[in-house]
Amino acid sequence: MNLLTEKLDNMQKRGEKALVPFVMAGDPDLQTTEALLAALVAGAADVIELGVPFSDPLADGPVLQAAASRALLAGTTVRNCLALAARFQGGQPLPLVLLIYYNLVFRCGPEIFCREAAKAGVSGLVVPDLPYEEADALNYAARGEGLINIRMISPTTGGERLANICRSAEGFIYAVTVTGVTGERRSLDPELPLLIRRARQYTNIPVLLGFGVSGAAQAAQAASLADGVIVGSALAQRLAGVNGVQDKCRVATEFTRQLREALNKGAKNEG
Repeated sequence: MNLLTEKLDNMQKRGEKALVPFVMAGDPDLQTTEALLAALVAGAADVIELGVPFSDPLADGPVLQAAASRALLAGTTVRNCLALAARFQGGQPLPLVLLIYYNLVFRCGPEIFCREAAKAGVSGLVVPDLPYEEADALNYAARGEGLINIRMISPTTGGERLANICRSAEGFIYAVTVTGVTGERRSLDPELPLLIRRARQYTNIPVLLGFGVSGAAQAAQAASLADGVIVGSALAQRLAGVNGVQDKCRVATEFTRQLREALNKGAKNEG
C-alpha cells in the first residue's frame, strides 16, 4: 500500500487529524531545507508537503512566491529536490508529497518524472495548475509507479465535476479553502462545511483543508470540519522572519507543535 494512503487511513480510523506542513525546497538553500524537514518531524507532522520552486507559481500568494524566488536564486532544481526527498525518506517513515507545477513535470516527461519521484520515496503529487480533465497522462504515469496524483476541490467546484473528482480520488482530497491564491486569511470560508459535506457524498477518503490556514485557532476550527490541514504560507512567513538554520528549525518545530495541539483540541471538540 502507498505510504500516504496507509498513514492517513490509519489516522482516520483512530479519529486523528492529519497535520501537513509545507516547506519550499531550497529556501534559502537545500541544506537548510533538509534540517527543516527533520524539525517538522520533531514537531509531530504526519505528512510533509515539499514544494518544488517554479518561476510562475500561479496558485501561490506573495509569501510562497518569495520563497520560490529565493530557492531558484539558490540554484534549486527538480533533480536536487528529488535527491533531497530521497535523503529524507531514507531516514524517516513519513509520507512525503511534492507540490510541483506541471511545466516541470511535462519538461521531464510524466513517465520519467514519476519513475524518479517514486525512486526518491515520494508518495504523492499535488499539481495545482493541472485541471482534473487534463490529468490522464499524469494519472497513468503516477499509478504505474505507485504514486498518487492528489485531487483538488474548492468552494466553486460544480456538482458533477466534484462528484467525478471525489470518486476518482486516492490518498486524500485537497480542499482549497478560498477562492484565490495561497496565503494567510483572517477566517475560513463559511462555505467550507457545505463543500466537505458535498465531497463526502462521493468518497470516504480523508479531506484536508489548505490555502489560508493561518495558525492554531484556524487549525482547530478546520479540524472540527475536516480530516486535517495543510499549512504553508503561515509557516513560510515565520521562517522568513528569522535567520540561521538553528533559529529556523526552532520556529518550525514550535509552530508545528502548536498546530498539532490545536488539531488534537479540534478533534476532541468534534467528538
